Amino acid sequence: MANRLANETSPYLLQHKDNPVDWYPWGEEAFQKARREDKPILLSVGYSSCHWCHVMERESFEDEETARIMNEHFVNVKVDREERPDIDSIYMSALQAMTRGGGWPMTVFLTPEGVPFYAGTYFPPEPRGGMPSFRQVLLTLADAYRNRREEVLRSAESVRRFLRASTDAGMPRSALRKELLDGAAAALLGELDRRFGGFGEAPKFPQPMSLEVLLRHHRRTGDPEALSGVELTLRAMARGGIYDQLGGGFHRYAVDWRWLVPHFEKMLYDNALLSRLYLEAYQVTGDGFYRRIAEETLDYVTREMRSPEGGFYSAEDADSEGEEGKFYVWTPRELREVLGEEDASLAASYWGVTERGNFEGRNILHVPREPEEVARQLGLQVEELGRRIHSVRRRLLEARARRVRPGRDEKVLAAWNGLMLRSFAFAARVLRREDYLDVARENAAFLLEKLLTGEGRLLRSYRDGRARIGGYLEDYAMVADGLLALYEATFEVRWLHAAVSLTEAMNELFWDGEREAFFDAPADHEELVTRPRDVYDNATPSGTSVAVDVLLRLGLLLGREDYRRRAEAALEGLSGLVERAPAAFGRLLGALDFHLGRPREVVIVGRPGAPDTRALVDALYSVYLPNRVIAGGAGDGEEAALIPLLEGRTMLDGRATAYVCEGYVCKSPTTEPAELVRQLREG
Repeated sequence: MANRLANETSPYLLQHKDNPVDWYPWGEEAFQKARREDKPILLSVGYSSCHWCHVMERESFEDEETARIMNEHFVNVKVDREERPDIDSIYMSALQAMTRGGGWPMTVFLTPEGVPFYAGTYFPPEPRGGMPSFRQVLLTLADAYRNRREEVLRSAESVRRFLRASTDAGMPRSALRKELLDGAAAALLGELDRRFGGFGEAPKFPQPMSLEVLLRHHRRTGDPEALSGVELTLRAMARGGIYDQLGGGFHRYAVDWRWLVPHFEKMLYDNALLSRLYLEAYQVTGDGFYRRIAEETLDYVTREMRSPEGGFYSAEDADSEGEEGKFYVWTPRELREVLGEEDASLAASYWGVTERGNFEGRNILHVPREPEEVARQLGLQVEELGRRIHSVRRRLLEARARRVRPGRDEKVLAAWNGLMLRSFAFAARVLRREDYLDVARENAAFLLEKLLTGEGRLLRSYRDGRARIGGYLEDYAMVADGLLALYEATFEVRWLHAAVSLTEAMNELFWDGEREAFFDAPADHEELVTRPRDVYDNATPSGTSVAVDVLLRLGLLLGREDYRRRAEAALEGLSGLVERAPAAFGRLLGALDFHLGRPREVVIVGRPGAPDTRALVDALYSVYLPNRVIAGGAGDGEEAALIPLLEGRTMLDGRATAYVCEGYVCKSPTTEPAELVRQLREG
């Protein structure tokens, strides 16, 4: 018989609906039961593509005896961390404070008031490697709560004080100056792996925001070391097993230092951030390799991660048929069965496939050698090798599609869709792909139709026709950011109006004027142990980082000094932390670079869709220019009233015309794409 999770929309919660555990979703019903029966709460937090979450479910939550103990002694609450980042953030802070570590599955024991008194992550079914069994933990804590209540409450009160202090305390401050940016770049270069790229040792995460800091540093200073570090990393990742060599798109991270063996889950946000970064590397270098990787990644998202309604799904699992990575790996025999002897031999040479294998007796496809070396070995021209690999890749992808696919988390999250919307809108112009622009428009329309209430409140999660859970700061900020990027790609003012509306709501709901800071949950949110405020950029940028970036860009585009002042106040409030830990503030450092620099104001006035207008737009997007705002259109009526940059701007001699201004100084208007590129590259 299904438990209470059967009525949820989260795929992660639905995975547990048939457990013998009497699970509750997070809500007042669970807390009332805990208070009424004087039981502690067992809070279990995870997400659908989390490998060890699946393992703990199979070992413990599906076990009748373990479930009996849980049901007898605890009120059991299951939370999808992707739907409820507020809960995840609060209790992850508690876990890290108690254990100096963190991760998922997260297992936290709470008082009936929601205050944590003990926390851990994965617990095995039997004692192992110095870890107690999950049943031992359950029985020990049940006994402590029943017989040593004062000790439990003292622990809980200590954690409560820590959580409130961590969000209420003032943060150190430093002057907003370019030395912060230079110091951040120097710190990141000091952590760079000079052999395989990336930062630190295994496991290795892509860290696209840190790489963007280096790319901006190169743009600002001309430092060749910064660019070479970015290129080394991007090439090593794209040639490694962390990149899906057949289907495109990046896995979550690599367990080794050379990017070969991935943790096979694929997350929407990784592919949103990385596809944009590869496009920026293409703008900087003109190297078609980066264009190809970006395009293959976005094509993967379009093919596998897009709902019929236009939303983007959240993730694909690492596991299929109960085995991690089974969907992605190959043996030489499997290659021969699909390709025949000759092409199988070519594929094995190119992707490093051997009888011994590189992953549990099978092979993760990767590119261990330069194509020129493989072509020379096979007696082929590089161009011929490329054509044959393209054909082989298509045939292997078709064969792989007949395998049992990993599970897919089909909930649509507003924040992650905003990241992907931003990438598709940008890619449409950089790559001159109108189909990408269609994808972006459909996604924006979906978000505004399905996740925006009549009162202008944004909802976070959508699945099977149901939108639920009020949006958080990151949802408002990232969707506004995506809409702004779509306006800049299309000059369709409706997207700008929507971005401004969300920004106004964001300011009203999440800004604390007394502290001059953004909080992650709105002021009218349900009362939790503390009001969450996570300012660090992690796998995704923080809501604060994106909010500051959006305010700065809209402030310049619309002439809104109030937006600029608010962004500056938020930057000043975090400046000391940025100075101490630059690697934790990649996106915020980008906003600081914008604030301290001399952003370009680029206006293109012309007939929408006309060849001369398109030529200027193509020229504009051919240049890596992270600190800029773009406006365009016919330059009259509603557009000029909303966007001061358009005021008085007209076409010269009836031709589409570009205007470039910087620091209150404007260059000569031009109708020539080559001259526009020259002006943008100056300085």
